[in-house]
Amino acid sequence: MVSRQVEEQVAYLTKGCVDVIPREELIAKLERSLKTGTPLTVKVGFDPSAPDLHLGHTVVIRKMRHFQQLGHRVVFLIGDFTGLIGDPTGKKATRPQLTPEQIQANARTYERQIFKLLDPAATVIEFNSRWLGALSSAGWIRLAAKVTVAQMLERDDFRKRYDAGQPISLHEFLYPLAQAYDSVSLKADVEMGGTDQLFNLLMGRQVMREEGLEPQVVMTLPLLEGLDGVEKMSKSLGNYIAVEDPPFEMFGKVMSVSDDLMWRYWLLLTDRTSEEIEAMKEAVTEGARHPMEVKKELAQTLVTEFHSPEEAVAAREEFERVFSKKNLPAEIPEVTLRSDGLQAPLAAVLREAGLADSNSQARRLIQQGAVRVDGAVVRDVKASVTTAPGAALLLQAGKRRFARVTFS
Repeated sequence: MVSRQVEEQVAYLTKGCVDVIPREELIAKLERSLKTGTPLTVKVGFDPSAPDLHLGHTVVIRKMRHFQQLGHRVVFLIGDFTGLIGDPTGKKATRPQLTPEQIQANARTYERQIFKLLDPAATVIEFNSRWLGALSSAGWIRLAAKVTVAQMLERDDFRKRYDAGQPISLHEFLYPLAQAYDSVSLKADVEMGGTDQLFNLLMGRQVMREEGLEPQVVMTLPLLEGLDGVEKMSKSLGNYIAVEDPPFEMFGKVMSVSDDLMWRYWLLLTDRTSEEIEAMKEAVTEGARHPMEVKKELAQTLVTEFHSPEEAVAAREEFERVFSKKNLPAEIPEVTLRSDGLQAPLAAVLREAGLADSNSQARRLIQQGAVRVDGAVVRDVKASVTTAPGAALLLQAGKRRFARVTFS
């Protein structure tokens, strides 16, 4: 019979999870941990393909914190070696490989960002080059012999590319094997990842078993939809909330989420229980609470966690001042740009002013009607603005980003 303590732990640890494979093994591992006082080793791998983490990444990081809170050993594994291969998950073409310099630069930013949620004293940071870089040619051949080509082609993205006659580079087959070998090296009890990682995580169970180790339990978490409510949160799609977004910007982005998607954010991005979330939802349905107020509570909760309670209150007050009373923000960044002529494309000025990451993103914002120049909406992607020395513009991109631009 499962103890009440373990039942409560399982409910806490599996909140929001899609897969727990197999659940009975997780229960057994937790029971054993309680009896022996030996913490479980919980592994999560991060491919350092970009320097910024967004709230989609924090779904699994939050689950790591849950294991930490129960006294378990959490390994934040930076795939500096596998990053050289390039994770093919969900890709329709071979993914570009990163340079060692890019990987190291991205990894350094990860270490700073994860401690907004994780306890530094209870977090082990590992780099998989430590064992994968030391694996000999004979070791790689022995590892590759554990899996057939047919098994690799069971993976959905590989199968689709193979059937479509699209190239699959041989090194891409090494990625799931390398990830599995990480679990062998760490003797992982649990590995977690997004639902798109299920194939790789199960490969870890197979290889661990063949290495004579107790296989890891696999836990997957949903891929969080971005601000558009359709695609998964992604910096490349511009539908993301960055972990290091300023408080006012983070608050405003959360407020732009649809009322329906808000509940998923409550479930995956906060520690509120399923019962508490259902109670809030019922209160909204019955008219006892307005969805706008519940969403403000969500935004304030997230800004508190990633910044501070004081900054969260200030962000809420500023949001209400700007959007409820239709005022401009109390503080608008001042930007001075060099004048290269009398006119310049608006998209380029938005990028140079820091209101868009690229010209293409700026053009998308203009097409969406999300750009204002001196209060007027601009929808022409070819629009130009006056950039003569001494000219000044009030620019707005989206609902929350402003800049006063002067040219010299």
